[in-house]
Amino acid sequence: MSFTRSAIVAAALLSFGASAAAARPVERAEDFFTFPYDGRMPSCDDWMTLQEIAGRFHTAEAFTFNSPLQITGFAEIREYAFRPNGPDMIPRRFCMAKATFNDAKSRIVKYNIVERGGFMGFNRGVDWCVVGLDRYRAYAPACDAAGP
Repeated sequence: MSFTRSAIVAAALLSFGASAAAARPVERAEDFFTFPYDGRMPSCDDWMTLQEIAGRFHTAEAFTFNSPLQITGFAEIREYAFRPNGPDMIPRRFCMAKATFNDAKSRIVKYNIVERGGFMGFNRGVDWCVVGLDRYRAYAPACDAAGP
């Protein structure tokens, strides 16, 4: 009987802890052991960011899907949100661009730039999705999950 009471108390404490953790935002900037965030990130039309997206897209297509599809250029680049969750959260810049591909089609690319979101937090991170080519539906529907 004592074991049952202990199990009930432990379950109650675990559920209380889970609900308390779920009540606060997941990515508050002060929760991480890094330098303070300052919100300085590259703009949406940063050449290195766009090249990273094109390179990672090519790698994914070539090695995962055995496809020769590549991004050949970007146009109509625009920012549609900057730090939409407030100043206490990890800074993100949300962008959209029209990408041209080597199959002569244009597709929308949605991407976000995360301050110190790269490898071990040393540089900015880039998360992206090509509308119509999200084959695993990781950002479904229509890459909207890649946005704010």
